[in-house]
Amino acid sequence: MKIISFNVNGIRAIANRNFGNDVQLMDPDILCLQETKATAAQVKKVLEDSNYHVFANESKIRKGYSGTAILSKTKPNQVHFDFNMSKHDDEGRVITAEFDNLYVVSVYVPNSGSDLKRLSYRQEWDRDFLAFLKDLEKDKPVLACGDFNVAHKDIDLARPKANYNKSAGYMQEEIDGMNAFVENGFLDTFRQKAPEEVKYSWWSSRGGAREKNVGWRIDYCLLSESAKDRLSDAFIHNDILGSDHCPVGVVLR
Repeated sequence: MKIISFNVNGIRAIANRNFGNDVQLMDPDILCLQETKATAAQVKKVLEDSNYHVFANESKIRKGYSGTAILSKTKPNQVHFDFNMSKHDDEGRVITAEFDNLYVVSVYVPNSGSDLKRLSYRQEWDRDFLAFLKDLEKDKPVLACGDFNVAHKDIDLARPKANYNKSAGYMQEEIDGMNAFVENGFLDTFRQKAPEEVKYSWWSSRGGAREKNVGWRIDYCLLSESAKDRLSDAFIHNDILGSDHCPVGVVLR
């Protein structure tokens, strides 16, 4: 089973940038999308000709903002939206598909913001989202895929010293949040397979960052440790364009 996660930075925009062909080329069994920037109806309209069952969540307070989706070749047993906490459920940031032996979660974690105004809220989110995943895990293993908006370690961004405790995405509070996921039994699948590889999943649109590969690895597939033996491969497709992010993914046995 190949599962891919992609922050598309606007599903309607990327649809005009070879997205359909890229999906055919990658051929995932399940595709998790983030930052669709569209209503659920608009997402389904864009993807109506795909060979996938399409499920989408949307922001309830701001049109064209945030949003997540899951596409699956096999129809899930159930699909759940958000995580039943009113303070977190207005922006369409979580969608969960339940399969026979796995939960797949597509998540778009809030950005702390360039002025760090949401850093405190971001810490609440990390704690509550971890609790949500651990609750799911009581039933079966979990694969949480998406844009976590944090580089975990120095190897995960091109300029760690310049950004540490100065920039959203590499604040110690955000790093602590990712540490908590790992310490509570969620494997960073890419690092399981490539402990020392330098590879990024997001690049600023400024200063030719992508061409210079001045990037950040902020997109993850986190897998329950109980399913570790099922992890066959983990990868980053940084040759796939169309967004300021690129797809990341796993192959599970």
